[in-house]
Amino acid sequence: MDKVDISVVLPVFNELENISPLLTDLNDALAGTGKTFEIIFIDDGSTDGSLEKLIELQALDPNVVVIEFRRNFGQTAALAAGLKHSNGEIVITLDADRQNDPKDIPMLLNEIDKGMDLVCGWRHDRKDGLWLRLLPSRIANRLISMTTDVKLNDYGCTLKAMRRDVAKNLRLYGEMHRFIPAIASWYGVRMSEVKVRHHARRAGESKYGISRTFRVLLDLLTVKFLMGYSARPIQFFGSIGLMSGFVGVTILGWLFIERTFFGVPLADRPAVLAGIVLSLIGLQFVTVGLLAELQSRTYHESQDKPTYEIRNLLGKGEGQ
Repeated sequence: MDKVDISVVLPVFNELENISPLLTDLNDALAGTGKTFEIIFIDDGSTDGSLEKLIELQALDPNVVVIEFRRNFGQTAALAAGLKHSNGEIVITLDADRQNDPKDIPMLLNEIDKGMDLVCGWRHDRKDGLWLRLLPSRIANRLISMTTDVKLNDYGCTLKAMRRDVAKNLRLYGEMHRFIPAIASWYGVRMSEVKVRHHARRAGESKYGISRTFRVLLDLLTVKFLMGYSARPIQFFGSIGLMSGFVGVTILGWLFIERTFFGVPLADRPAVLAGIVLSLIGLQFVTVGLLAELQSRTYHESQDKPTYEIRNLLGKGEGQ
C-alpha cells in the first residue's frame, strides 16, 4: 500500500458487538484531522464471528485492512503484526473494546506535532473494577516506573501515538506491549503522557485477569536486562560471578589458614561446602557472562545492528 499519514492498529479478539460502532467512531475522528489514514484490525483467533464482520466491513471501507492470525497469539503479537504492516507516518494503537475513545486521537496528534516521538494515554478516571483491574494495574505501574526509570502513570493504556521510526524499531514479544514506553526510551525518544477518556465496557467480555500480573512481572525482568545489559551482558553476569567468587575464595582462604596454622579440623564444617559452592557459582556466572558477550557481539556484528540511535544527521549527505 502507499504511504498514509496515520495508521491505526487494533488487536481484536472476540469483539463482534464492538467492531462496527468502533469503526464508525474511528472514521469520524480521523476524517476530522484532514489526513489520510488506514485502520488495521488484527484478528487474534476470534471465535465469535469477529473475523467475518471484519471481512464484511473491509469490503465496504477501503481504509480498512484486516490481518487474520491462524490462531490466538495474544495482544502483544497482534500489536507487533499491526506495527509491522502499518504504512503511516504516525501510528496509533488502541483497544477494540471501545473503552478507549477515538475522540482523543487529535489530542495525541497535537502532542506529536509539538515534537514528541511517543505519546502515551493516561486513563486517569478508569471505569474498571478495583480488585481485579485497578489495584493490580496501579501496583504494576509503580513497579515498572521504579524498575525502568521511565515515569508514567499508566503503562497499561493501549491508546498511544508514535512516529513511524519508533513503531518500526519496536520488537515485541511475551507481554511486552505494556512496556512500549520503556523499550522506546532506549532509543532516546521524546515522550509525553496525556490524560484520555476511559469508558466502561459496553459489550463483550474482558480478556484480562489477575494471572496476567505474574506474566508482566517476568517480562519486566527481561525488559530491565535488555535495557541495561543487552549490549554488555558480562557486566551483569560478571558482577554476580565476581562477588560470589570473592566470597567463596575468602571463606576457603580463611579455612586454609585455620587448618594450616591453627590446626582447626575442617570435618563437618558447613563453611567448607559454602566456600566451594560459592566459588563454583562465581566461575559459572563469569563463564555465562563471557558466552553472553560473544552472543551479543555476534548478534550486533552479523546483522550490522548498531549500539546507538541517530535522531538527525546534519551537514553530510546520507551514507557519508
